[in-house]
Amino acid sequence: MARGDLTDEQWKRLEPLLPPVSKLGRPPRNRRQIFDAIWWRARTGSPWRDVPERYGPWETAYSVFRRWQIDGTWDHILHELHIRADADGVIAWEVSVDSTVCRAHQHAAGARKGGLAEEPDDHALGRSRGGLTTKIHLAVDSSFHVLAAVVTAGQRGDAPQFTAVMRRIWVPRIGGGHPRTRPVHVIADRAYSSRQIREYLRRRQIPHTIPEKRDQAHHRLRRGSAGGRPPMFDREKYKARHKVECRIGLMKQARGLATRYEKLAVRYEATIRLVLIRQAL
Repeated sequence: MARGDLTDEQWKRLEPLLPPVSKLGRPPRNRRQIFDAIWWRARTGSPWRDVPERYGPWETAYSVFRRWQIDGTWDHILHELHIRADADGVIAWEVSVDSTVCRAHQHAAGARKGGLAEEPDDHALGRSRGGLTTKIHLAVDSSFHVLAAVVTAGQRGDAPQFTAVMRRIWVPRIGGGHPRTRPVHVIADRAYSSRQIREYLRRRQIPHTIPEKRDQAHHRLRRGSAGGRPPMFDREKYKARHKVECRIGLMKQARGLATRYEKLAVRYEATIRLVLIRQAL
């Protein structure tokens, strides 16, 4: 077993969540070896062709990675891990929302437009003075579970993606019933301080801790009594927002996530889910 490969205990938890062996082609291959090959590439950020020979042909690893992205296997595995964590009472449902910008390698550019319905037209690539970038918007539980992730171009704002992130929080319950989609509390920084976001959370009856922007506070005070009361803000509760920052740092230990190499946004999202799966085992 090489450094970074699955341990026997981790493989025991992962194996029941993988698709049947028949999906890997004939003759049947070692699924543990293939998963380790895919993870090696995501962990190191190396090209697929540089996957070590001990993991078998690199074409097989890439083919399985791509196939599981298309048929939703990566989504299924991550959802199953969330379901089990929620059933065990691990997820506390106090959610912090934030985003992080990842540099995109020059090899990530040049993808053809169109062809995939779920692929955005800009391939979630933005260009600035710093070069090509991609932004990951996250909803992280206080127990460090990433409950939702949305990928956009690097120059996109945080607040417009808030509702998209919240709508991706979806954890079914074991034994039936409505899936859990509503956190018990939401924490976010000033980038998410807007009337639309506060009204959205109020309609869903979700308490929140979001500091008010200085210009918003100045405008409210200038209007006097017509400006209304300041939004409630708990400084002690706000300190818990550091957990989303810590989780982002942990995710970026995988170099294939910290720097984007995939041309397609759907492939990069699959890499993000792979990292979350591997770190949850």
